[in-house]
Amino acid sequence: MIPPAEPGTKAVARVAADLGTVTVELPVTRVRGARPGPRVVITAGMHGGEFTGVEAAVRLAAVLRPEDVNGEVTICPVANPPAVYDGRLGVSPLDGVNINRVFPGDPHGRPTERLAAWHTAHLIAGADVYVDLHSGGIDESLRDFTGYRLTGEPRLDARTRALARAIGIEDVILGLTTEGGNSHASAARRGVPALLVEAGQRGDRDPTAAARLVDGLLRLLGRAGVTDRPAGDADAPTEIHEWLWAASVTAETTGLWYPAVTAGDDVTAGQPLGHLLDPADGTRTPVDSPATGRLFYGMHALAVARGAELAAIAEPEAGSRHARAARPVAAPPGRSRSTA
Repeated sequence: MIPPAEPGTKAVARVAADLGTVTVELPVTRVRGARPGPRVVITAGMHGGEFTGVEAAVRLAAVLRPEDVNGEVTICPVANPPAVYDGRLGVSPLDGVNINRVFPGDPHGRPTERLAAWHTAHLIAGADVYVDLHSGGIDESLRDFTGYRLTGEPRLDARTRALARAIGIEDVILGLTTEGGNSHASAARRGVPALLVEAGQRGDRDPTAAARLVDGLLRLLGRAGVTDRPAGDADAPTEIHEWLWAASVTAETTGLWYPAVTAGDDVTAGQPLGHLLDPADGTRTPVDSPATGRLFYGMHALAVARGAELAAIAEPEAGSRHARAARPVAAPPGRSRSTA
């Protein structure tokens, strides 16, 4: 159990989570104001090798003061210690499971499923706002974005949209359903305004990027009514662009990956994204874009296995409204490391 914080206090604890075969400790900071207000939960470090979100969560926990808070902010900067400390990849070394595929988890399942169930029971349950911070992993290029899932509930979707825009990242990507095992999708199914934030790439440790993300989270807290900070600070971008997930591209064969584009590039359907090379016989397998839009994350590693995600593309939302009713699957494409 997470120790409670008394009104007007900040509590810091290492909280034990029983995963069946092992017990792990999660760092948790709870900042509780003396005045009533919403409960905001922020997690980072669901995957290893994603450093900007972890750094921003630690910085935010350090600067938040109880006297500035209405309600409560709970921050867990290392949500998956085995992956963060031992694996440094998207899957846990305990069982090879990507935690952001198995939410809401299973308290009697494999270790990673139990950890997801712990987060659901002890952090996400009862939250009024949930934010999960990710970054491009060590082998991923990534253009920063905020993402959320549409639930079909107008008031919930409108509130989530306002919170996503308050963070101030220029690109916001929508998933058209709440399907899937992602933490923020699972929270959205519970009726919680839930956001995915992706900032930073290739395992960078950029203090400027972390500072920008902290500013964005403070704007979000202002929008949520947790602090008195206005949500429209001058350092936020004046224009937000909304996108819809369009396509995911995976490797058809194991080999060496030579990309021709990178995250942030605009692409058209049929355009070459790169090629795979068989290191034994030199066979080249071209990889073309299946959609027109923008590449938001791509594989940076040289060696890739069959099935590895090479790229994910989103299309402008304004030009895609007509496709919503016809599109059978609205969840974002899967990612081998962090995920939307």
